[in-house]
Amino acid sequence: MSPSSILRRHRVAALLGAALIISPVIVSFAQSNAGLSTVAATTQTPVAGITAPNGSFAPIIAVTKPAVVTITSVMKAQPQDESSPLGGNAPFDQFFQQFFGDQGMPMPKAPPQQQGQRAEALGSGFIVGADGTIVTNNHVIDGASSIKVTLDDGTELPAKLVGHDAKNDLAVLKIKADKPLPTVKWGDSNKLMTGDQVLAIGNPFGIGTTVTAGIVSARGRDLHSGPFDDFIQIDAPINHGNSGGPLVDVNGNVIGINTAIYSPNGGSVGVGFAIPSDQAEKVVAKLMKGGDIEYGYLGVQIQPVTQDVASAIGLDHPGGALVSQVTDGSPAAKAGIETGDVITGFAGQEIKDPKDLSRAVADVSPGAKETLDVWRKGKAMQISADVGRNADDQKTASNGNEGRSPSAEQGLRVPSLGLGLTDLTPDIRDQLNLAGNQRGAVVERVNPDKAASVAGIQPGDVIVGVDQMPVKTARQANQAIAEAGKSGKRSVLLLIDRGDAQIFVAVPFAAG
Repeated sequence: MSPSSILRRHRVAALLGAALIISPVIVSFAQSNAGLSTVAATTQTPVAGITAPNGSFAPIIAVTKPAVVTITSVMKAQPQDESSPLGGNAPFDQFFQQFFGDQGMPMPKAPPQQQGQRAEALGSGFIVGADGTIVTNNHVIDGASSIKVTLDDGTELPAKLVGHDAKNDLAVLKIKADKPLPTVKWGDSNKLMTGDQVLAIGNPFGIGTTVTAGIVSARGRDLHSGPFDDFIQIDAPINHGNSGGPLVDVNGNVIGINTAIYSPNGGSVGVGFAIPSDQAEKVVAKLMKGGDIEYGYLGVQIQPVTQDVASAIGLDHPGGALVSQVTDGSPAAKAGIETGDVITGFAGQEIKDPKDLSRAVADVSPGAKETLDVWRKGKAMQISADVGRNADDQKTASNGNEGRSPSAEQGLRVPSLGLGLTDLTPDIRDQLNLAGNQRGAVVERVNPDKAASVAGIQPGDVIVGVDQMPVKTARQANQAIAEAGKSGKRSVLLLIDRGDAQIFVAVPFAAG
């Protein structure tokens, strides 16, 4: 029987600036299956340059390994959905679909080993309380009908789920033992630097507790799994079954929770990801009180402020979160946030990029009133907003413009940017699946050698705003772009409707 960790090969695309970089790798959870009867022998190449106190990691392992456990999740076997790119349901699909779905593939999960009408999946965890409090990944226990914990000495105990949080991929379990249990302590992940030595501990492939060594390869990795992505990238080998196990420093303190890997074959190639301890510890403290965690909600679509965007809107440097759309009826709409605003601060915290804002808002309790620092049309201002409750069913509304369609302007050229524009007609609305009241200028052609193409403008895009002013026709769009060029601006800011999203694109005149 083939190990379930051997997954079909996919292509993953990563968006880097305006370029689409495609690599033949897959991303998978470090989660395994029970019932693995044989494991192919492999030779691990030692990591170059690894050293340890007194030449050995043994003292660290002696302290930490007894607190690492194996977690067996038992659930009813579900039929595989062959129409899914995963051949089944992946617990992180709802978050990784945005990053990998349209550009390659969602985050895969190895299908659990079926045993009759049941399935068992293995993961790892670690004990943080002598009373039997255990931390692991949410995807390790997701959908489980029962959970069993195996201690380092082989003792098997039933576990109760205390609380879990899918967005942070964290869960807290509780077991009852007849004696105090060994524990590990939280470390300070904020002090980690690229190149620091780390140890990953867990139960890969169900073969038993295993320790691997490596270094911190990078900090702040964003896998687009949710508002909290701040992964530690490591080269210490982790594989399916390591999910939920601790990443420890040379002092034996937990500075991360091993969660995911990049891989061409389902196994380790030295690119793994761990949730930072400073993030996990706060969530775990809340989960220990039981239940789920509520997150704040503002109701805006946001994007980065590039140098070209900053130039177009009069900011002296890039930074903040550019609001590309405001959800009707949302806390942001009620507070007066507008499309085109740049949020530079939230609740006294500087916002350097969209991820900062997402995390800051999500961390606020629903119902709190917070102040936002906003840059709007060349002026700084402050806006007070009542933070709402985040819910999965909250949607972004359409723009709701009214009125009759003007006569169509066909084939209008914008040579300064390399664009060909036309008005929206009923036929074009049908082709693009747009609402009957949609207004704007449709991009009919893009010169591949001009600035608009370099900036990522595509045929079928609908320009609905130029320099934060709405446009309803191709002629209005052309005139507004021309005025921006005559004013001496280095770039013009276009608000684009593309599919179900609304985004700002800054197009430099100099590149035309």
